[in-house]
Amino acid sequence: MISLESKKTHINQLIERCKKNDSTAQMQVYDAYYKAMYNTAYRILKDEFEAEDLIQEAFLTAFSKLHTFKGEVTFGAWLKKIVINKSLTQLKKNIRYDEVKMEVVSNYEVEDTAIDYNSLNVKQVLDSLQSLKSNYRIILTLNLIEGYDYEEISQIMKYTNENVRTTISRAKKKLKQVLLANTNKTQVYGG
Repeated sequence: MISLESKKTHINQLIERCKKNDSTAQMQVYDAYYKAMYNTAYRILKDEFEAEDLIQEAFLTAFSKLHTFKGEVTFGAWLKKIVINKSLTQLKKNIRYDEVKMEVVSNYEVEDTAIDYNSLNVKQVLDSLQSLKSNYRIILTLNLIEGYDYEEISQIMKYTNENVRTTISRAKKKLKQVLLANTNKTQVYGG
């Protein structure tokens, strides 16, 4: 098994070769990151073909702007930011990006209905997440799946921290409603 350190070293060596336009190294980097980047784009765009096109474009951008990569973050994080930004731009182009008026929500809101989270499976949660409107889906994907904190999301989405906090709160509430509705359907229909 390859250690994390040697994997980082290998990627860094590939990146240096990519900076010299080594097409073999570029293909290896593409192969190493394609699936994760595709999944990120797909979760935002909800369209396989658009995600595929966007990934091609993102890799072309990354390789052409590799000289700007300073290694302050991992290459994967840098590439993911390119993918996320391109995905959000694509959504705006498609006029599917529907912003809602943001209002401040108290940090102390109490959740009212309980969900048995242990009985949920990943597919149910991801399917429910995909059914949310785009801004809720995107912000929860960035926070819960991609692991970005509020500050990072505010930079990516160009929202204030307060708007991010509010939108995440509302999106979680909506996701919970969808999960409850789906759980109740399953119990009623035995599916």
